[in-house]
Amino acid sequence: MSELITAELVDLDLSATTKDAAARSLAERMVAAHRVTDLEGFLADVAAREAQMPTGLDGGIGIPHCRSEHVSAPTLAFGRSGAGIDFGAADGPADLVFLIAAPAGADDDHLTILSGLARRLMDAEFTAALRAGTDPRAVAALIRGEEPQEESQEQQQAKTETATEAAVAAVAAGSAPFRIVAVTSCPTGIAHTYMAAESLAAAGRAEGVEVTVETQGSAGFKKLDPAVVAAADAVIWAHDVEVREKSRFRGKPLVDVGVKAGINRPAELIAEARRKAERGEIAAAPEPGRAAGSGNGDLDGDGAGSAADHAHFGVRLRTYLMSGVSYMVPFVAAGGLLIALSFAIGGYEIASAKSVADHFVWGEADSWAALLNQIGSAAFGFLVPVLAGYIAYGMADRPALVPGFVGGAIALTVNAGFLGGLVAGLLAGAVVMAIQRVPVHATLRGIMPVLVIPLIASATVGFLMFIVVGKPIASLQNALTDWLNGLSGSNAVILGVVLGLMMCFDMGGPLNKVAYAFAVGGLADPTPGSLKVMAAVMAAGMVPPLAMALATTVRKRLFTKTERENGRAAWVLGASFITEGAIPFAAADPLRVIPSVMAGGAVTGALSMAFGATLRAPHGGVFVVPLIGEPFLYLLAIAAGTLVATALVVLLKGARRTAPEAAGDAGPEDSRVTVAA
Repeated sequence: MSELITAELVDLDLSATTKDAAARSLAERMVAAHRVTDLEGFLADVAAREAQMPTGLDGGIGIPHCRSEHVSAPTLAFGRSGAGIDFGAADGPADLVFLIAAPAGADDDHLTILSGLARRLMDAEFTAALRAGTDPRAVAALIRGEEPQEESQEQQQAKTETATEAAVAAVAAGSAPFRIVAVTSCPTGIAHTYMAAESLAAAGRAEGVEVTVETQGSAGFKKLDPAVVAAADAVIWAHDVEVREKSRFRGKPLVDVGVKAGINRPAELIAEARRKAERGEIAAAPEPGRAAGSGNGDLDGDGAGSAADHAHFGVRLRTYLMSGVSYMVPFVAAGGLLIALSFAIGGYEIASAKSVADHFVWGEADSWAALLNQIGSAAFGFLVPVLAGYIAYGMADRPALVPGFVGGAIALTVNAGFLGGLVAGLLAGAVVMAIQRVPVHATLRGIMPVLVIPLIASATVGFLMFIVVGKPIASLQNALTDWLNGLSGSNAVILGVVLGLMMCFDMGGPLNKVAYAFAVGGLADPTPGSLKVMAAVMAAGMVPPLAMALATTVRKRLFTKTERENGRAAWVLGASFITEGAIPFAAADPLRVIPSVMAGGAVTGALSMAFGATLRAPHGGVFVVPLIGEPFLYLLAIAAGTLVATALVVLLKGARRTAPEAAGDAGPEDSRVTVAA
């Protein structure tokens, strides 16, 4: 830890009152220590990580952290707050704040050291010493692990003796200790992953239970010994990203929760694992929690949001569908941009060019345009099979990939399109899950996932798609396509309004994702109508951060210093179609910000549809404007929505009387005293 924290990176009198201000105060110390090269860029990365999942922990601890290209060396800063700062923990504000900064390509050794700190935060004596410290140098030394070696050995010896006594008691009772294997993981993999691991292990020692944990974080991924997994009586997953190689745990009682549950209530999880084992609840096909890259985070703060065995069916269904869409998007992006470039070079007639495998002339622009078009079309050919395959994968893991891809390919064959891919993926996942629940002899288990399940499931899904559901879905797909292509006038405007409202209501949340998935799905079989929908969705999604950036520029006195600084970053985020850039503003003042940006998004969506703007790329913001149909009118729609949202938020905020701004403060109440309007 000697290179990670020094006395200059310790603030024992942290005056900030919000998590953004606390992160800024500690980050400024990192800049002064030449550990962070770009303050604003680093803080944007911290805010993006915080938006995924709150970083507050029970016990008065906040651990904002991220990996960032603006960090020159792994660094840790510590601040102690007298008033407490809300980091989203269930038990209230945090007085101990650790800002952890890791370079984008941090080496495993440094990340392992950071994980060691995460584990020590579970030690009550360690946190008590941090609260009692008065000298920054002594506190930095404490965090570096330079406490007396004798004390550390005694603590370790006490833990060993406790575990030994529990094991002896179990043997005396005539039974071996209860064994649990666990997997912990979080989106960044720096802190929560290892805190959950230590918390579960400590609870296991206290309960006389053997708990062996596999951490799937940034500091490496070392699989549990297969013999340990085989001997386990139950499994606990405490995760917010997809557990890797889930099939290893099949046939074991499973407790599936979010990573924060592993930190905050490990004893309850161990007790639940015991109960499931006693009742013989065997997870034949453990369902995944939250799909990796879904960006949903742990919204309720208790860490249980990803538990497949607790989540509502609608939540699980959305997770499955978004898993397929997330894997499909790169194909849409690559294929769509290549096709758009081909049209820019060779015109729309290039789509009917002869195969470049037989007709390609190096010096002709049309040949290059045809090449780009045919490569992009090849990428588009994978959209529906990939969508179906990874929906099935999200439901039933690797054995479901083959029937999912087969079902998706059949959907294309029978002209069932995007809707057919959705149904094929769900069918494949359901069939595989049903097969996995059938008890089989031990000698067959080894060939089930690689031979028996793909064979039976592919035949079943193929039959259903060809004979039963394929044609009806194709008819429905054709009807939807005709409806989108026939949209004009008020109908198109109404659809644009609805999509704009959805994109701006929760800014990256469920409604936003549903609207985005609808638009991206239309690109699987692009038509003039679906391309208009994609354009309207991206345009509306750019409005919230752009509006807040403009508002903080034209009426600075209505915003705090921190908000004004966030506003500068919001220009880039909005231009890049990162709607989440407006979340800090919405979180601070939801009743004024959210209605304002929704109104702006509705205006933009309506105008984009009315102007007939089209878009083949699912992302890119202003950087793909040259590839947009009706680009000037498209930008006009975005500008109009931004101005509407800006005017409304300024009007609503300005309706309150404000006191003169207090220079230099960075908290949420630094520039105003609210009184009755």
